[in-house]
Amino acid sequence: MAGDIVAHYELDYDESGRITKGYLQLELVRTREIVRRHLPRGPLRVLDVGGGTGVHARWLAEEGHEVLLVDLVPRHVQAARALAEEGLNVTAELGDARQLDLPDESFDAALLLGPLYHLTERADRVSALREAGRVVKRGGPVFGAAISRFASLFDGLARGFLFDPAFREVVERDLAEGQHRNPERRPGWFTTAYFHHPDELLREAADARLTTVEILGVEGLCGWLAQLTHRWEDPESREVILDSLRAVESEPSLRGLSAHLLLVARRPE
Repeated sequence: MAGDIVAHYELDYDESGRITKGYLQLELVRTREIVRRHLPRGPLRVLDVGGGTGVHARWLAEEGHEVLLVDLVPRHVQAARALAEEGLNVTAELGDARQLDLPDESFDAALLLGPLYHLTERADRVSALREAGRVVKRGGPVFGAAISRFASLFDGLARGFLFDPAFREVVERDLAEGQHRNPERRPGWFTTAYFHHPDELLREAADARLTTVEILGVEGLCGWLAQLTHRWEDPESREVILDSLRAVESEPSLRGLSAHLLLVARRPE
């Protein structure tokens, strides 16, 4: 599993620009605003597990926080370390979300905005959540991103992949088991992953001894509407898009419509 994932990010896909350009910023902007709502007053020491090339570490550091980024992919760690050369308070190291080489209660908050959908076994996801809770101070927030069980179905409709019989087989397994596979490494079909039903996040957090505050849909219907791309560049239209998402972000019947779900939890006091 780890080999597939590292190969995807090292060889097949450049993560650095995935959510920083054009309408793709929707995921970044929404994730950032939800995280900001729940962070304690700073400056804080924040752990960014599976933080990729440092997209979230960057804005956290720019807002005055100290960030340690831990990632499985050497290319990501190297890119994240370059943030320090820009004067940002970011350090980065290789590591495994399931077993962090970090002391108990050494951070004010923890982000897992990637590991939960690259850990295909439930026990591993619970371990990652439990580890994040262990290294966060009592009462501190833990944020966990997951890919929706229905993401491939909607993405396949939006981008036309669903009309390929091979992709329909991928979607059938996603819907039945949550297990997403792309053994031929077809471009745009993602890599080895687990896609969550929204209710599963609640149970996994509980098993990790975390208290769930809320589970939110990140992009909602807007994430699938390519016709909104030109609207995103206009500040007033962008706010209309974001307001429409905020209006339904916590509606249980609509959370699975989002490509990404965001768990907001806390380590018990």
